[in-house]
Amino acid sequence: MPHPENFAKGLSIGIIMDGNGRWAKKQGLPRTAGHKKGAEVFQDITRYCNELGVESVTFYAFSTENWKRPYEEVGAIMRLFGEYLIKAFDYQKENNRVVFLGERSALEPKHQKLMDEIETKTAHNTGMTLNIAVNYGGRQEIVHAAQQLARQVQEGALAPEDITEALMSQHMYTHGQKDPDFILRPSGEKRLSNFMLWQAAYSELVEMDVLWPDFTRNDLDLAIEEFNRRSRRFGGI
Repeated sequence: MPHPENFAKGLSIGIIMDGNGRWAKKQGLPRTAGHKKGAEVFQDITRYCNELGVESVTFYAFSTENWKRPYEEVGAIMRLFGEYLIKAFDYQKENNRVVFLGERSALEPKHQKLMDEIETKTAHNTGMTLNIAVNYGGRQEIVHAAQQLARQVQEGALAPEDITEALMSQHMYTHGQKDPDFILRPSGEKRLSNFMLWQAAYSELVEMDVLWPDFTRNDLDLAIEEFNRRSRRFGGI
């Protein structure tokens, strides 16, 4: 059945890719197999968002807290990330602009170099913006913005009373982008887990009881339908 007109056009979506480890356990597989399958789903859902005319989508790939996981699991996730970075150069034809959110200095230098190259090569693309949050934390992002503004105050370029919500937003990793219309969390969990805390002030939250490796295009359709049924008042009546 075809989607109604403007079903998803212009939407900004945040996605917490959750449930890879639990999916693998249910299959009797190592957790790393769940991350591999989750990476395949990520690529397919990225393409589908592009086909639907989504304005931007932000995937929570690796949080600042994920370093606490077993060494082997972290290593496997980073290897998958490296493989994605190489494949990402093939996405030029899809006209996506790719932006990496997070503190990248903790990542391998070769990965940092590829991230810089991808952002530079896609910076002028006019299609969907694909944000990938790696070594990202919402609180860390707010602290990072506050530090930048504090330096400007220290240098005399800015007065404390000049700091507004709009100015703070300009110093977030997502500067220049609109805040997410909704944040999707598969796996049945009901928390933000330090994801886009500043940007999510008025985002709708959509939870789905499906593990990320089992997530399909139809599931995204259902999530968008759920969002489209919501009444958004932004604090008004």
